[in-house]
Amino acid sequence: MHKLLCLALLLAASAAHALSDSEKEMLITTAVEAYEQQDYATALKKWQTLAEAGNAEAQNNLGILYNQGQGVAQNYAQARAWYEKAAAQGHAQAQNNLGALYAEGLGVVQDYGQARTWYEKAAAQGYAAAQFNLGILYYEGKGVTQDYGQARAWYEKAAVQGDADAQYNLGILYANGWGVAQDYDQARAWWEKAAAQGHVNGQYNLGVLYAEGRGVVQDYAQARAWYEKAAAQDYADAQYNLGLLYANGQGIAQDYGKARAWYEKAAAQDDAQAQYNLGVLYYEGKGVAQDYGKAREWWEKAAAQGIPQAQFNLALLYYNGKGVSQDYNQAFSWFEKAAIQDFPLAQYNLGALYDEGKGVAQDYGQARVWYEKAAAQGNTGAQYNLGVLYAEGQGVAQDYGQARAWYEKAALQGNADAQFNLGVLYSKGRGVAQDYSQARVWWEKAAAQGDAGAQYNLGVLYYNGEGVPRDISKAREWLEKAAAQGDESAKAALQKFGK
Repeated sequence: MHKLLCLALLLAASAAHALSDSEKEMLITTAVEAYEQQDYATALKKWQTLAEAGNAEAQNNLGILYNQGQGVAQNYAQARAWYEKAAAQGHAQAQNNLGALYAEGLGVVQDYGQARTWYEKAAAQGYAAAQFNLGILYYEGKGVTQDYGQARAWYEKAAVQGDADAQYNLGILYANGWGVAQDYDQARAWWEKAAAQGHVNGQYNLGVLYAEGRGVVQDYAQARAWYEKAAAQDYADAQYNLGLLYANGQGIAQDYGKARAWYEKAAAQDDAQAQYNLGVLYYEGKGVAQDYGKAREWWEKAAAQGIPQAQFNLALLYYNGKGVSQDYNQAFSWFEKAAIQDFPLAQYNLGALYDEGKGVAQDYGQARVWYEKAAAQGNTGAQYNLGVLYAEGQGVAQDYGQARAWYEKAALQGNADAQFNLGVLYSKGRGVAQDYSQARVWWEKAAAQGDAGAQYNLGVLYYNGEGVPRDISKAREWLEKAAAQGDESAKAALQKFGK
C-alpha cells in the first residue's frame, strides 16, 4: 500500500483571490476545527471556498476528503481533479497523493509510470512519503526495473527524515542482503529506529534477531521484551512467539499456562500455528487439563488453514479413537490431506492404511506409491515397509535385491526391524550371497536395541558356529536375553542347556 497522508491541518494562505487575509484565516480556522470534530461537511464547505480561490493546501485537503469519502460521497475522480490543481502549484503532498492514485488505480487506469513521475516531483521537494513510495516501486519493480540499490537509496532519504516504514524496510534490505551487503547490525539499527516510533513490525523483527542471535548476542529476555511491545499492539506473530518462549522456558520460567494465554490471543486472530500449538497443549495436558476434544477443535482450525501437522494429528485422533469415535475413513481423509502437502509421516501412514486395508480398499500398489514418497524423505518406517513389499512380492514382483536395498536404507538410520530383516537375508542368501558374518553384524545392531528375534538368532549362530567360532557360553547369553523378553523359541532352546 502506498502512502497517502492525512490532512495537513496547517493551511498556507497562498490563494490569489478576493478573500481578505482575515477571511482566509477564519475559513482555515473553521475548517480545521470542523475536521478535528469530525464535522466533515463543514470542513468540506470551508475548504471548497479556499480551494476555488486557488489555495493549494485547501485543494489538496479537498482531494483527501473526496478520496476518503469524508463529508461527501467517495469520488476518486474528484479527488484526482483537486490533487492535480494543487500539484500544478508544486504542492508536494498533492503530488504524492496523485502518485498513490495512479499506483492503486483509483479514479484512473493503474499506471506505475505515472505514479513514479508524481512521486519523483514530490520526492525532489524532500517529501518523505514520496521518497518511501519510490522505494516501494523500485523494490517491487513496478513502473521501473526492479533495483534494490535504488530502493535502498530512496528508503534512506525517507528514513533519515524519520519515516518509520522506510526505516523498517531498510532493515529488511540489510537483513536479507538485498541491494547491500547482508548486515544484521545495520538491520537492527534501522529496526530500532522504527520500533522507537511504535512500528510493530520493527519491534517484532528485533525480537526475532535477539531470539536467533543475529547481529546480537542471543538473548531470549530481550526477544521477549520486543515481542511484548509488538504483542501489546495485537501483532499475532509476536503473541505466538511469546507463547513459544513460555512453552520452552526461554528467557523466562517455563509456564505452559502463559504459553496457552499467548497462543489463544494469536489463535483468536486465526494464527494457524498458534491454533496447532494450542491443540498440542490440550492433547498433552500442559497448562490445561488434558482434553482430546479441545485438541481436536484447535487442530481442526489449524488444519482448515492447511497446517499439515494439524491434519496429521487429527488423523491420529481418528485412527486411535482419542476424543472421537475410532474412524479409519476419517483417519484416511486427514492423512491424505497432509500427505498431499508432502508431510512424510502422513505419507507413511497413508501407505500403511492402503497396506492394511483400513479406511480404504487394500491396495499394495498404492501403499508402495506412498511409502516411496515418504522413503524419499528419509522416513525409515516407509523404507522398511518397502523392503517388506519387495521381499513378499506384494504390489510388486518379488525382488530380494530391492528388499535388501530398502532394508539397508532404514537399517543405516537405526531401524531395528530393518536390521533384523537384513540379517535374515544374509543368513539365507536372498538378494545377496549367503554370509553369516554379515547376518551377525546386522543382528547385533538390532539386538543392541532390544530386538528379541535378533538376540535369539545370535544365540543360534553361536550355538551352531555359523559365521563365528562355536561358543556355547555366548549362545546361552544371547538366548537368555531373548527369553527375558518372552521369546518362546529362546525359552525352548535354553531348556536344552538344562534351564
